[in-house]
Amino acid sequence: MSDTLKQRLARGEIVMTCAFGRILHHVYVQMIGIHGGFQAIWFDLEHMDYSTEKLEVGCLAARSFGMDTFVRLAPTDYATITRALEAGASGVMAAQVRTAAQAEEIVKWAKFFPRGYRGLNTAGWDAQYATIPATQFAEKANRETLVLIQIETLEALNECEQIAAIDGVDGLFVGPADLGQALGVTGDFFNPKCLAALERVGAACKKHNKPWGVVPVNQDYADRCVALGCQLLSCTNDVRLINVGMEAVKKSYGKYFPTTT
Repeated sequence: MSDTLKQRLARGEIVMTCAFGRILHHVYVQMIGIHGGFQAIWFDLEHMDYSTEKLEVGCLAARSFGMDTFVRLAPTDYATITRALEAGASGVMAAQVRTAAQAEEIVKWAKFFPRGYRGLNTAGWDAQYATIPATQFAEKANRETLVLIQIETLEALNECEQIAAIDGVDGLFVGPADLGQALGVTGDFFNPKCLAALERVGAACKKHNKPWGVVPVNQDYADRCVALGCQLLSCTNDVRLINVGMEAVKKSYGKYFPTTT
């Protein structure tokens, strides 16, 4: 079995991940695996509402190529978190978190007693469909489940050190688009305010020995983040891959495509 995302981050590796935020199909996931280079896939349940069955198939397709998975979701309820974990995702990433208290609640939703109060059900993939005894499963899940907290609001940025300090928060993840909005500089990713925010998150994670991730806007941005200790790079997604591919085809056969503006 391939190493998990949590294990790779703990070893200090830089991990490449691809996001699926619009077009989730098992063949598409397998194509990513065939091309290689990615150690993880994450599925967006904040902006989309994939069915549990579709999520299960997506996780299965990723596992077939040794890629780990996690799910981004809105911090609304514990059931959404436990469904993602039972479907086969190794972890969750909470979006639009605003306070350390809210991050603590996310951890409790993702963990069993004594750390949290996740509902115990061994019928999912994470308990190997009721083949792992409940006590063993709860201990294993508490140890291995990945919990990431997104830093994309001013409140979360101001409390990023407290959030990073929480036992059970395995790392932070910067959302540059929404963080830029919160800072009043939408789309200006290299604005000094945005760069200062990255430094603040990097310092908080370094202090508490936690990894952090980001959606880099280009390689220069990724280089800046890695220099600040970032280990998890989400450098592309399903829609972007299609757009880049379409542009490459049109460029390769330029004389056959009409010029558009």
